[in-house]
Amino acid sequence: MESLAGAEFAPHTTYLTTASSGLIPARSVAAVKAVLDDSAAGRPVIDVAFEAVEESRAVYARLVGVPARRVAAGSSVAVYAGMIATSLPPGAEVIVADGDFSSLVNPFAVRGDLKLRIVPLEEIAEAVRPGTALVAVSAVQSADGRIADLAAIGEAARTHGARTLVDTSQAAGWFPVNADEADYTVCVAYKWLMCPRGAAFLTVPEDLGELTPVFAGWVAGEKPWESCYGPVAELAHSARRFDESPSVYSYVAARHSLGLIEELGTETIAAHDRALADRFRAGVTGLGHQPVAAPGSAIVSVPGLGDAASRLAEAEVHVSARAGNLRASFHLYNTAADVDRVLAELSR
Repeated sequence: MESLAGAEFAPHTTYLTTASSGLIPARSVAAVKAVLDDSAAGRPVIDVAFEAVEESRAVYARLVGVPARRVAAGSSVAVYAGMIATSLPPGAEVIVADGDFSSLVNPFAVRGDLKLRIVPLEEIAEAVRPGTALVAVSAVQSADGRIADLAAIGEAARTHGARTLVDTSQAAGWFPVNADEADYTVCVAYKWLMCPRGAAFLTVPEDLGELTPVFAGWVAGEKPWESCYGPVAELAHSARRFDESPSVYSYVAARHSLGLIEELGTETIAAHDRALADRFRAGVTGLGHQPVAAPGSAIVSVPGLGDAASRLAEAEVHVSARAGNLRASFHLYNTAADVDRVLAELSR
């Protein structure tokens, strides 16, 4: 993996903030530059762009273990969470994790006529009860890297007839994801999947989840080019009915970034990322700090060190400050030398 990563990435800094935004592989950058050059020269690029959307959809589907017909291509978690929120009847109970990312939580909060219950991440499964309509949770928490017990949450939801919505934005690309184990999943691709901003995916059940495509435009038609004017006569028979009009240059890159993840394999990437995170946990503990308990996560959050992020940035060591903590995240382009570098700076 190291040789391939070395061919695709050449960061000039110690970059430990994939949980904010991943680095884009060289192959993806080259593809976007080529299409931009064609567009600037007046050559048609629309066919290439939409081919890229379909290829991205197919590769993502393979990565998360569902057929491509169950994957919608869009640009935002909040848009898809909002669409799911509109499908719920007034008074429906939605359970979310305390401190989960706002793009997943807020679309349900702004409904006003839903019953939103906010509970600690570790207590979600036991909080599901008769009458719960939906559980919405991130597979991996953005703020501190804690991993949700999706198996227990899914079992509790099935027991009580609730649906599940899992945000895999901080998981897909390094954490094994099986989208078939949830009713819906949402994922922005600009983090661990290393795509430009503007690509995101929704997965739905075979029955399309009883969702109304409230933002459907012409691309959601079964025959898009015959759906450009007036009401769309026939929505796509697959999850493509939930497609947003695509950010085409993002998807031109995405097909290559996702292909790199598939080529390397999620399990291989996970082992690499976790080993680096464990090295950092051990090192920062040795410096007298206590990371948030998140075993097995590629994200390490350290309380009390959030203010160090700006000082580290001056030394070209890039981490994040989240919820008052220092957050370091490790991906396939990182090495043990990166870990040692940030530890050396923190010890100064």
